[in-house]
This record gives sequence, C-alpha cells and structure tokens, in this order.
Amino acid sequence: MKSYRKELWFRTETRREFINITAQVAECLRASGIREGLCLVNAMHITASVYINDAERGLLQDYEEWLEGLAPHAPISRYRHNRTGEDNGDAHLKRQVMGREVMVAVTNGRLDFGPWEQIYYAEFDGRRRKRVLVKIIGE
Repeated sequence: MKSYRKELWFRTETRREFINITAQVAECLRASGIREGLCLVNAMHITASVYINDAERGLLQDYEEWLEGLAPHAPISRYRHNRTGEDNGDAHLKRQVMGREVMVAVTNGRLDFGPWEQIYYAEFDGRRRKRVLVKIIGE
C-alpha cells in the first residue's frame, strides 16, 4: 500500500470564508499516483472545517446566515471560552457543526464523488495562517 501526505495552507482576508479546495485535493491525488484507495481531507485547526456539499453561491450564503444564527459572533461576552482572552467562541461551535474532516473514495485515479459534490474549507476565525491535511492511502 502507498501513502501520500500534503498540507494545504490558507490565510483568509476575512474572519469567515468558504473556499472550494476540490481542485487542490484532486491535484494531490494526481501527484500521489494512487489509483484505488481513500483520501482524507482534515482541517488541522479547531476553528475551521472541511465539508462536502454543492458549489452553489446561494448555499454558501445560506451557510453563513444559518451558522451565524446558531452561534453569533457578538456579543463575545456570551461565550465562556472568550473569558480566556479569545474572541472566537463562536468559531469553535461553528466548526463542531460543520465537521472536522471528510473521506472520499478514490476509484480509477479519481475522487469518487456523487453529483454536485465538492470539497470545501470553511474558515470561522481567519486572518491568520492555517492548514488542511490531505492524506491518501491505497494502491
């Protein structure tokens, strides 16, 4: 069995952002040479997420509004976590809802998606450098 590992790095300009990383993950798969196996894509920070869904602008806006409704950023005093001097208590909760990682089957050298599926990196406490791990195993 072969194994491939790569870190993708991001620095968003805004606190929250959704980035389609499907092409970058597909490039990792191509570089790995693996034709059959599994591809793990994992947000390596506790205030960011990786998820799979449709690449549709309205859906991204819906996520933004829905997540802000579930865990609004302000007032920051509402979160006990922020008593540590942080202001990102909401980002931790948003990450919990959206998930830490995704796993995609690799079939015949391609990411084996259903219709419309794309991989997204979701940043909830940005403006600093963060990474996503891509780990691919197989033959």
